Amino acid sequence: MAAARAGLSTRATARDGRGVTDPGSSGGAFVTLEGGEGAGKSTQLAALAERASEAGREVVTCREPGGTALGERLRDALFVSADGETDPVAELLVFQAARAQLVAEVIRPALERGALVLCDRFADSTVAYQQYGRGLDAGLVADSTRIATGGLRPRLTLLFDLEPAAGRARVDRASDYLEREDAAFHERVRAGFLALARAEPERWVVVDASLPPGEVTEAAWEALRGVLEGSG
Repeated sequence: MAAARAGLSTRATARDGRGVTDPGSSGGAFVTLEGGEGAGKSTQLAALAERASEAGREVVTCREPGGTALGERLRDALFVSADGETDPVAELLVFQAARAQLVAEVIRPALERGALVLCDRFADSTVAYQQYGRGLDAGLVADSTRIATGGLRPRLTLLFDLEPAAGRARVDRASDYLEREDAAFHERVRAGFLALARAEPERWVVVDASLPPGEVTEAAWEALRGVLEGSG
């Protein structure tokens, strides 16, 4: 009941890893944070990382696109582009290139040594933004994602759900071209995230991001703690 009051709408538990690339006996766990603009992912990632570290876990945090020298250069190239300048397929492939480098350089090595990896966005963002938002072909998105990730999927995905208008109101100034997309685009992105969560409730936890930050953290931590207890 406490979880429900805190905004936890789908409960995740430790699972046998079906459909998830398992890090083996290392005890590593891959957890992603998803959501629209202004949903508070960065704030919650920092709070969850601190709690997990206090619980004795090695924690590695990263973000997409970025997290590596190459990824940050690709991020800069995309996010400083003029609005409408980048072709949607080119945009997709830049995100996937940054992701491939992050998986190879940061995420897989951390999982292999038993760390908890918390990532601000991962492949589900590509489905939400490029497939639902841009309208790119689902097969193209899925195929490029498989190449970029090598089949790696999160054990838990936390969706910080917020009405797009409320999220954009939290952003003082739209700093990149995605934030400057129109309201209809952001509504499609939110619909994409929610559709993904409904389709795979064993992996996703939807948290009401309109709640006070402390309550959001409690809901997210309850889900994450279940994964940590299951991963040893």
